[in-house]
Amino acid sequence: MLAITRRAFAATTLAAVSLGMLGAPALAQQLPMKLTWNTSDGPKDPYAIVAHAFADGIAERIPDAINVQFYPNNQLGDEKLMMEGLRFGTIEAAIVTNALIATVEPGFQVVDMPFLFEDAGKAHEVLDGPIGQELMRSLEDSGIIGLGFAEGGFRHMINNVRPVTAPSDVEGVKFRVMQNPVFIDMFRSLGGNAVPIGWGETFTAAQQGTVDGLEIPLAVIASNKYSEVVEYLSLTKHTYSALGVLVSKRFFDKLTPEQQEALREAAAAAIDTQRDQVAANESEMVTTLEEQGMTVNDVSDVAAFREKVVPVYEAFRSSIGEDLFDKTLAAVGADSPAAN
Repeated sequence: MLAITRRAFAATTLAAVSLGMLGAPALAQQLPMKLTWNTSDGPKDPYAIVAHAFADGIAERIPDAINVQFYPNNQLGDEKLMMEGLRFGTIEAAIVTNALIATVEPGFQVVDMPFLFEDAGKAHEVLDGPIGQELMRSLEDSGIIGLGFAEGGFRHMINNVRPVTAPSDVEGVKFRVMQNPVFIDMFRSLGGNAVPIGWGETFTAAQQGTVDGLEIPLAVIASNKYSEVVEYLSLTKHTYSALGVLVSKRFFDKLTPEQQEALREAAAAAIDTQRDQVAANESEMVTTLEEQGMTVNDVSDVAAFREKVVPVYEAFRSSIGEDLFDKTLAAVGADSPAAN
């Protein structure tokens, strides 16, 4: 009887140990997801807003599957390194500026064509539709899953030389630009001196006068305190800034199909929430930046700028791809310089 009891005890103990061993991997299956972006973690920073909304959506839908960890301010490297990390699976997720995505897939250059979109609504229509979906699918061969385009807002020119009201005001001014040929050519077409500098070095470059200015959305100007080092803000709206919500395919493939769908849903909901917040924040940011000492001006003669940048469209038609280029221009209609 004792032997039977001991055997029963041993069996019970073994079963308990086995359950414990099975239970440990179940807990360990919560995958870490490093989520990184290049700007601040401020409450009005567009990158930070979508990052937090994305994490909230994941926690709501699949709380036991993913543990999101935030890495703002280039903590895991600049956007070039983010793209490499996504490709090789060393970074699970990132919010990346469209122009840097274009270094991996040139078709994304079409989104950055100067004065392409009349307003944010038109941009959303194009980026959420077949063109945006085609662009995101094109990343899969590079090991990246594109979940959608968040709102960066329109980009504006800021500098310490003079207000920009006409193309001639850009002439001779040293503007920091992203390391992207579309932005370099755009400023050259307007007569400016385009200086490609990584984002992490840009504030110091503006502060020390290495560059006269740069071009970024209102929210990024405000959240990164550029009013402290740059005097003039000109509301040029020269480029719509789209932010890619991206995950590594290696990470994505570790999820079940149901979890993958939940991740996509979380990204879509986060983008909707973020766009609303960014639009609401922008309405008060100009006033705030003026109060902080920036001199702000509107641009009334947009046509003059559009005429100057037409050569940029023709220069990038082939690298973007004729079919995608033409479909995008057709989608925006007469709003683009190339259609004028």
